[in-house]
Amino acid sequence: MSASAGSAVVASLQYVKGVPFPGDIRCRQILVTGPPGAGKSTLIMRLGGWSEEGYLDLGRKHWWRSEILTVRPREIHLGMPFIGLANAAAVFDVEFLQNESFPAVDFARIILPPRKRYFFSVDWYRRYVFEFLLPPADLLLARRRARAQESTHPVDRQISLEICAAQLEVFRRVAEFLHARGFYVYHRETMDCAPQRFLTAQSRP
Repeated sequence: MSASAGSAVVASLQYVKGVPFPGDIRCRQILVTGPPGAGKSTLIMRLGGWSEEGYLDLGRKHWWRSEILTVRPREIHLGMPFIGLANAAAVFDVEFLQNESFPAVDFARIILPPRKRYFFSVDWYRRYVFEFLLPPADLLLARRRARAQESTHPVDRQISLEICAAQLEVFRRVAEFLHARGFYVYHRETMDCAPQRFLTAQSRP
């Protein structure tokens, strides 16, 4: 992967229940993801979307056909292939957290859907819209420490600024990767912030 791509605020907006979104998408396309504490569940509840969390393994063949993607908008946790790990893991899994240095995403093992070739075939790259919630690491830490007091989320048992920063970087890099491969991807820091798109040109897989 190259250095982090630049971003620009989306110029044309629409508002859904008071939340700004790009004007050229439909709410039923949206898949919300991001590191723990990013505000995914809060956004989905605001939209009245599918509240049950879904797990999507990007290293699994045909992940784009997963049943969890049939109901949108919804929150998804990403399972990702990491260098040195045989199986995909989420950033809150012990396999990711137990390493002395957090493993990097193995982008070569992320499986991409086929391109649309025929009139009646599905364009998987436009079927879904990925929203990445990417708050600053210190905000993630503050939210998760407050949440840990209520013991509602087991993922908050092991938290530090270093962990939050590493998890945030994983999601930023995956967002850039999916954008570069032609998916519709945008990101923002918090639900009330204007959405942004990466400036780098998209490429075909």
